Amino acid sequence: MFTNDMTTRRPDWLRPLGNTGLTVSAVCAGGSPLGSMPEVFGYDLPREEAIACVTRILAGPITFLDTANGYSDGESERRIGAALAQAGGVPDGFVLATKVDRDAATGDYSGARVHASVRESLQRLGLPRVPLLYLHDPEPISFEEGMAPGGPVEALLQIKRDGLAEHLGVAGGRVDLMRRYIDTGAFEVLLTHNRWTLVDRSAGDLIAAAANAGVAVVNAAVFGGGVLAKGTAALSRYAYREAPPEVLDRIRGMEAACARHGVPLGAAALQFSLRDPRIASTVVGFSRPDRVAAIAEQASCDIPEELWDELEELLPPRQYWLDGGV
Repeated sequence: MFTNDMTTRRPDWLRPLGNTGLTVSAVCAGGSPLGSMPEVFGYDLPREEAIACVTRILAGPITFLDTANGYSDGESERRIGAALAQAGGVPDGFVLATKVDRDAATGDYSGARVHASVRESLQRLGLPRVPLLYLHDPEPISFEEGMAPGGPVEALLQIKRDGLAEHLGVAGGRVDLMRRYIDTGAFEVLLTHNRWTLVDRSAGDLIAAAANAGVAVVNAAVFGGGVLAKGTAALSRYAYREAPPEVLDRIRGMEAACARHGVPLGAAALQFSLRDPRIASTVVGFSRPDRVAAIAEQASCDIPEELWDELEELLPPRQYWLDGGV
């Protein structure tokens, strides 16, 4: 069986999610493509194909699925909910995470909006509660607004007390802001994206701080939006924006190094995160059922130690990282 083969080759495939008591797979299925976001990913995804993809994910060996209220105006959650209904519910041991989002039309990120967001998500997913609920992308508001009485963090804590979410996390980009939220002690899980990859180490100190505090780390966007999987001949963007020429040159060097060792660039990009003991799970976007087998292959590909040394030498200077000035 595929599941047994995966766990045999990677004995650490199932990992504790920090101190939550939850166990998750080393790879988390990212649900952002499932609602169809052609403006971000460059392609449309029909509803039935997305549902088929979720159905395949639920069959294993991946046991962790991440989505958000705001992905495609809730369409990701609707499609996941449809797949769950067809499957008869969430499989035993499977962890489903979603995120509260501000109102896309008004920008409202008040406590009232957070309560509305989780109600919307649970209705779309067809669930009474979720194991993990994130505060998603709080960058548009100040930290002080986020922590204010009646604000989004206070609302999340109430949602947890009400039993609608078992555990709370914070998911976002800017490492300085994420660190401030982690330091509050309100969150058990940190999700960082695009900032701990082959070409960007902005989140290094943040990950260390979270791990030292017992906060689980989930690392997303290790392919940088695709260029670290498809290569520079196909893409010139990193983190959904045009990459500086210096970064593209470094990626070309990484492509050449991987080719010399017979290792796909995508496998190196994925395993860079998987091999870090501080990271509980690595989020990879999914839109096709066959992606499960492809990611399993990348996760189990043999990579010689000397290739890691070569890739490290090709790391772009800090000034080219997303949060290089932090």
